[in-house]
Amino acid sequence: MATKIRLQRHGRKNYAFYPIVIADSRAPRDGKFIERIGSYNPNTNPATVTLNFERALYWVNVGAQPTDTVRSILSKEGVLLMKHLQGGVKKGAFDEAEAERRFAAWKEKKQANVDALKANMASAKELEAKKRFEDEQAKNAAKAEAVAKKKAELAAAKAEAEAAAAAEEAAETEEAPAAE
Repeated sequence: MATKIRLQRHGRKNYAFYPIVIADSRAPRDGKFIERIGSYNPNTNPATVTLNFERALYWVNVGAQPTDTVRSILSKEGVLLMKHLQGGVKKGAFDEAEAERRFAAWKEKKQANVDALKANMASAKELEAKKRFEDEQAKNAAKAEAVAKKKAELAAAKAEAEAAAAAEEAAETEEAPAAE
């Protein structure tokens, strides 16, 4: 029986997540499967992958063929690297301890890269929020300045109208005593 390591689609429209399963190559995508070895959620940033490493390595070693996407996931999780290192041990190129040391060094380097990426994303998000806040403050200051200018114009127009009314009233009061 030819086995495949593939993704099954779950979730709602535009928000899918995928269990990683071992299935017969003839079975439909979301059909019967042999074993579930993990899950893949592309909706988070970075994508979340949970994987039973030992079972994935077992299935790769017994000949299960991963699909392209699953091959990428297994590669990023180190399953294919461990298979490669175990091949080196079988050939006698190095011993099991050396293989474990190399894998641990790779895993450490990968984790450092992921941590750096998350830190960069967090700092970029923080800088963007700060920039938006400063832009909002600038817009508010410009709006306050425009409102103050408009109020000053209205006050000047009102004062001008009052002055004209007072001048008119004064002219009327001057004419009224002359008429008597």
